[in-house]
Amino acid sequence: MVTRLTKTRYLPDFDRLSVLGAIIVLAYTLTRFVNLPVNELAIELPGFYAAIPISVQTIVALLSAGLTASGSNWLLHDHPAARQQRIWQHAMLPALAALILSIPLYQIGSGVLWWVSLFAGCTTLILIVTAEYIAMDPEDLRYPLAAAWLTAVSYALYLAFAITLRSLNIRLFFMIPALTVGGWAVSLRAIHLRMHGEWLFLDASLITLLIIQASAALHYWPLTPFSFGISVLGLTYALTSFVGGLAEEKTVRQAIVEPILVLAGTFAAAVWLR
Repeated sequence: MVTRLTKTRYLPDFDRLSVLGAIIVLAYTLTRFVNLPVNELAIELPGFYAAIPISVQTIVALLSAGLTASGSNWLLHDHPAARQQRIWQHAMLPALAALILSIPLYQIGSGVLWWVSLFAGCTTLILIVTAEYIAMDPEDLRYPLAAAWLTAVSYALYLAFAITLRSLNIRLFFMIPALTVGGWAVSLRAIHLRMHGEWLFLDASLITLLIIQASAALHYWPLTPFSFGISVLGLTYALTSFVGGLAEEKTVRQAIVEPILVLAGTFAAAVWLR
């Protein structure tokens, strides 16, 4: 009992956490003071042409994700359990969160709202990194709370990501890869947290394949961004819940009840709000 209670005192080093937070804030703030012309990266194939705009916002978004991933990796290496496991999976969600949170920041004009959004986004990132630090040890008494927080944030970020992609009227050619990466990362991490450290790569890949097929069909429906996002989220959650239930050795009847209820509720909301 003493050993288990001792483990609950493992928290990230405050100085390292402060440095990581300062770097993230600096990266996001950089776009307010740097103004570069927008360039286009053209992809031309027989019967196909696509232009990808490359701006300072795009560069900083990718830079923020990379800095958050490397900073999280540096911070998490300080955990005593880091010697017995790989660290990359715990840096995956913070990097994805940094990338997704940067999108609305670039859509908001300068003012008080932007600073409030910046503070809220950076606070969320710090909480995610702290929860990932705790989740490195499944025997930590705070693990269930950290896992629940990380799972909830994963789904919320994926919802915001899908809504943003839809609202920006991004072509299906670019939307599918973005949703693929996000859906795979969210489903894989959610199952990993639910199974207390077990990785189900094949299951997460099959979930992502079904999500992408449904998303491609929904792309051509007359749905609002919110309806599109909540439809994609409902399907993602339902499939992940079903696979997680089967992995926990539940019967098909037991594992399918919650996914059906979630699918019915989310699609009803999507149709009602479209």
